[in-house]
Amino acid sequence: MKGQVFARSALAAAVLTAVTGGIVYSSAGAAVAQTTPVSLVAPSSSSVTHTPGLATATDFSGIVEKAGPAVVNISVTGKSTAADDDDSAGIPGLSPDDPMNEFFRRFGPQAQMPSKPHMTRGQGSGFIVSADGLILTNAHVVDGATDVTVRLTDRREFKAKVLGADKQSDIAVIRIDAKDLPVVRIGNPGDAKVGEPVLAIGSPYGFDNTATAGIISAKSRSLPEDTYVPFIQTDVAVNPGNSGGPLFNAQGEVIGINSQIYSRTGGYQGLSFAIPIDVATKVQQQLVAHGHVTRGRLGVAVQEVNQALARSFGLEKAGGALVSSVEKDSPAAKGGLQVGDVITGFNGRAIEHSSDLPAAVADATPGSAAKVAVMREKAEKTLSVTIGEWKVAQSDAKKGQSDQAKLGLAVRQLSPQERAQSGIESGLLVASANGPAAVAGIQAGDVILAFNGVPLKDVDQLRKLVDGAGKNVALLVQRDDSKIFIPLTLG
Repeated sequence: MKGQVFARSALAAAVLTAVTGGIVYSSAGAAVAQTTPVSLVAPSSSSVTHTPGLATATDFSGIVEKAGPAVVNISVTGKSTAADDDDSAGIPGLSPDDPMNEFFRRFGPQAQMPSKPHMTRGQGSGFIVSADGLILTNAHVVDGATDVTVRLTDRREFKAKVLGADKQSDIAVIRIDAKDLPVVRIGNPGDAKVGEPVLAIGSPYGFDNTATAGIISAKSRSLPEDTYVPFIQTDVAVNPGNSGGPLFNAQGEVIGINSQIYSRTGGYQGLSFAIPIDVATKVQQQLVAHGHVTRGRLGVAVQEVNQALARSFGLEKAGGALVSSVEKDSPAAKGGLQVGDVITGFNGRAIEHSSDLPAAVADATPGSAAKVAVMREKAEKTLSVTIGEWKVAQSDAKKGQSDQAKLGLAVRQLSPQERAQSGIESGLLVASANGPAAVAGIQAGDVILAFNGVPLKDVDQLRKLVDGAGKNVALLVQRDDSKIFIPLTLG
């Protein structure tokens, strides 16, 4: 059985010219220019009145009729590399996540095709945000493309120029030479509610202007390998080729850009994720104005605060972003942030989930002073931090998250009161255990005294020991009045 993976939902320069229907999965994001839009207000049959406790049927036909012409099909061509061929397990240019890859592996010719550079083709979606030809799509759709073609619903085709692409948000801006084009209308994702109906329009598997509908399943989702995007989760059917296409609310406004799916097979399985349009708009504006994106940087790794962690840190309720590591000499370190702090506010913006913080920090101007509200040892504090500039090369925060994932532990130092009550001079209190630690039997409330025989004093020391350890380690743990060694296989 294949493991669960996040599959990028559009294909971008990923299919052999000799193979049709195969698709590579990527991710996406997009933004909207400040232009005079064509009104796309849906007729009464497409609108929904939100009445608590009542469910109403939704007719999206009016939105499809008016907004559909602003959604485009994007075709790209590019050159694959020998490395791409190796990754495709014998099918050059084909993603290992593509169902066609499994088909050819099982039923195709036994001899592998030659692994040499060759032209590849891919498809995705996009939508027009200015009447003079500005289009938003996913960065992965146009990544590595030597030729980009945009096809409208009236069958006109245009060669497109890539104005800019930001891989971190997976947002790209392209332009075609045309005038008086239909455009979408932009909504506010902050007003969206879990449970409300949404509509996607795109080109799954090359089927232009396909409409699929569902509901918002959750908001502010953090996904693996994504740094700051608070994704909108839906159950809208999104498949390869939908990437870069718009997600509409019931008023016909774009609130997100369909980006990723969660799948075991590479196809839709009920979990789709869209980049909020406000996040995409900020990136798009910078790409158009400067050709690149500038983001603020704090220099911390954070995690979600669940009920067990909230109790451990003396919080009234679960919420905020728990600081699991602080990068040395980072803006956070210089501003006084510490491991174990729970960030509850940033520049007056409430931080309810860990995914709220990266987006807020990214919006901050490098060099500006930010007010960071934290809970530390059950007391509220406000710190002033000078924001740094985020660069692609920065990886220490991710490294901290990776080290923690190896153990599957959330730990903190014992408070003076806890040391006095327990009689334990040094050690780390387990706030929660999952992954390898949970499998080994470690529980919340345990105190880790030593790692491979080395007494533990603080979280930074544990991180360094984990980084230099082999696959199998032993933790000395105190549970109630007993001390036991627990063997653990690092993840």
